Amino acid sequence: MRRTLVRHTNMEPILLITAGVFFAGYAVLILYYRYCWLQIPTFLGASGKLSSGIHLSTKITIIIPARDEEQHIGKCLQSILSQTYPIDLVEIIVVDDHSTDRTAAIVQSFNQGNIQCIALKDHVNEKLNAYKKKAIEIAISQSRGDLIVTTDADCTMEKNWLSTIAAFYENFQPVFIAAPVAIDGSSFLGIFQSLDFMTLQGITGAAVFKKIHSMCNGANLAYEKKAFYEVNGFAGIDHIASGDDMLLMHKIYTRYPDRVLFLKSSEAIVTTEAMSSWTDFFNQRIRWASKADTYDDKRIMAVLVLVYFFNLMLLLLPITAIFSNASFSIGQVNLTIIQYWFFLLVLKTVTELFFLFPVAAFFNKKNVLWWFPAAQPFHILYTVIAGWLGKFGSYHWKDRSVK
Repeated sequence: MRRTLVRHTNMEPILLITAGVFFAGYAVLILYYRYCWLQIPTFLGASGKLSSGIHLSTKITIIIPARDEEQHIGKCLQSILSQTYPIDLVEIIVVDDHSTDRTAAIVQSFNQGNIQCIALKDHVNEKLNAYKKKAIEIAISQSRGDLIVTTDADCTMEKNWLSTIAAFYENFQPVFIAAPVAIDGSSFLGIFQSLDFMTLQGITGAAVFKKIHSMCNGANLAYEKKAFYEVNGFAGIDHIASGDDMLLMHKIYTRYPDRVLFLKSSEAIVTTEAMSSWTDFFNQRIRWASKADTYDDKRIMAVLVLVYFFNLMLLLLPITAIFSNASFSIGQVNLTIIQYWFFLLVLKTVTELFFLFPVAAFFNKKNVLWWFPAAQPFHILYTVIAGWLGKFGSYHWKDRSVK
């Protein structure tokens, strides 16, 4: 391919070539993720296993850290109590993280013998940077289950969620299970989050199945209690505000690389609500990005660097075009910088849609894919901003300022 640049400064050729190289690497990565996602066997779930007369016997402790969740915690607990899994094998521990609303009162109002509400303030006197990790750690220390399942207070589940997790656990004996999470939303912001999160979930399944890198979400995790203690729990990562999911996952993966699995079953999907404002959304994503440079799993760092800098190139190209009328040719086609940017943007969108189609089919969300092209510019912008602030800025979460 012949490439000639004209009417340019010295920096423009470097920017254009770099953007092209990053796109090539990004496209290969996304297409490989699609291949891996399609390779994951779909687990039949509880409906298939229980209809075959299989008796499930795993004792499960569900841990829900909650801070000011009076609007959600009741619905979450009700969906858990409606599970098909034997109730005598289930223990629910809600850890009230210094709530100022009726969260604890709502939990206690259920008056169920298998629901326990722990006040974090009774166990923590000093100021922490990682309250959620401490909440989970305390809950595990008081748990009776062999399998720990974590979720969030704003989540709901279908009736076979626990049975599917237990059946998967008893079939394959994993020590750590990453399970699927979906975001629901009807506004543009909600649909944007649904698309973005669905992409992350597809990558999660592909990465865990092929052991490319560690990735999961704390809204739907399961791991053996003994494995948690074998890796000394959150020791060594307890100073990091986020990372109760992925950082722990990698610690367990390091000890048991063949027993960390992804549960691909529609019956195991947990649904969570979208952030209600762009501010809350950015704070959430900055919180997630803030743990990036603390990963011991260097494989994911290479992926994050590639994704970040490709999106950065797509942000810089139109800015460069404002100050330059440079053009260049690819073969017989002559392009300006803005045309080249648009060309890369279209290729990126097509590549990602090709990846997303089977993932959206799994989550039964193919209808939202129509919004994907419109969401693309917002995705590029937030990726660059959240990635930068996650490293160099601070964020607010649950009325706490975290650096």
